[in-house]
Amino acid sequence: MGLNTRIIVHIMGLLLLCNGSFMLIAAFVSGVYKDGATLDITLAAIVTMLFGVMAMFYTRGHKKEVKRKEGYIVVTFGWVIMSISGTLPYLFSGAIPEVTNAFFETISGYTTTGASIMDDIESMPEGILFWRSLTHWIGGMGIIVLAIAILPLLGIGGMQLFAAEAPGPAGDKLHPRITDTAKRLWLIYFGYTVAETILLKLAGMSLFDAMNHSLATLSTGGFSTKNASLAYWNNQPLIQYITILFMFLAGSNFVLSYFAFTGKVQRILKDEEFKYYTIFLALFTIVAVLVVYFNANVPVSDFHPMVLGKAESAFRHALFQVVAIVTTTGFVTADFTGWTPFLTIFFFGLMFLGGSAGSTAGGIKVMRHLLIIKNGILEFKRTLHTNAIIPVRYNNKTVSEHIVYNIIAFFVLYMLFFIVGSLVLGFLGLDFVSAIGGSASSLGNVGPALGSLNPVSNYNSLPDAGKWWCGFLMLLGRLELFTVLIILTPYFWKRT
Repeated sequence: MGLNTRIIVHIMGLLLLCNGSFMLIAAFVSGVYKDGATLDITLAAIVTMLFGVMAMFYTRGHKKEVKRKEGYIVVTFGWVIMSISGTLPYLFSGAIPEVTNAFFETISGYTTTGASIMDDIESMPEGILFWRSLTHWIGGMGIIVLAIAILPLLGIGGMQLFAAEAPGPAGDKLHPRITDTAKRLWLIYFGYTVAETILLKLAGMSLFDAMNHSLATLSTGGFSTKNASLAYWNNQPLIQYITILFMFLAGSNFVLSYFAFTGKVQRILKDEEFKYYTIFLALFTIVAVLVVYFNANVPVSDFHPMVLGKAESAFRHALFQVVAIVTTTGFVTADFTGWTPFLTIFFFGLMFLGGSAGSTAGGIKVMRHLLIIKNGILEFKRTLHTNAIIPVRYNNKTVSEHIVYNIIAFFVLYMLFFIVGSLVLGFLGLDFVSAIGGSASSLGNVGPALGSLNPVSNYNSLPDAGKWWCGFLMLLGRLELFTVLIILTPYFWKRT
């Protein structure tokens, strides 16, 4: 049976319509601030939507069925098409005139990586900065999930798209109908974004900065409107604590947030991943705080300096950077690579942890680490008791061998692509530290890296080939390897 190409093209058109609609929002913001880019962004929106309408019109007689193969193709190429069309506001406005740089910035946005090539962010038009933040927000919960949430025209194929794109080893369904699940997730996502915007505004940010940073926080993206990122507000600790709270929420499973809002608190307390996610953050923060306090210089807040002295600053900066790296948000309040060599290696290791499954965070994910560790420990028992059947258990339920094998395969492939990614960047001229940092950060959708790609620098120094390669790693990491890699295999394209 061949591919249903008409439904693939039809959904691409739908995604382009969504993208163009979001561009119109950015154009409206541009018009409000009179930044001179309104016409350019509007033109980009019209061109994008025109292509979307054409694609949907010529495939209007499609069969409304998306099978597994179509699901993988739609998700992978959907992200590519969105990233290509998303470059238009940058190119038309001249904010980023080079195609390579514009594509890098766009795919970094949609994959919520937050790696930037902009040397002077604060000189950019407000409409462009808002569009940049919107790419984060769209990509955070998922482009396809958004499409399913607002236009349930995919029929029974919705689950194939949701399964192909949903972050983490398993997608939790809140409702038997996948469209209702997607809507609930997006409602929580939208609600958190509004809540953080209000709190940041009350804490002292301008409304524009508050909106942009909320879009970047809930998507665990990391694009900021300031060259110094959140370090710009080092004298306003409340802003940074609010950001920490929402980074933590964005890095946890959104299904747990739904349970919290519906009064099912016990479901949260009994969740193993959330428990260890919290424990890991606490332990890593304690380690970082102690090292920072005794061995590193951190900016001390001018806000009540007698009360909030070095101890508070050490705690805040250490906590902020631990949460930002683990959740792969990538905001920075200081250059953690300049603290101590130990902390440089420490934060590099945290790039591989990731947030919770079902969150907007990147990385390997806490659940996978837990299951790999549990399976490794049980191997000792299996070695002693060769005839015993000792299953891996998670949340008091037996985990099937298929899932365990899938997670082990994921981990092996992840580390393999990290090594290959580092080798390619090294071949392109990066030094060892920059190459391994850039590879780990791109694959984990973290943002700031090491060496020449450190938190106070950017990715503009990468050669063009390096930018395209990092863009591929970002997409690979955001779609959790298999979704992208499976379409690169010869047997995927064989007729069945």
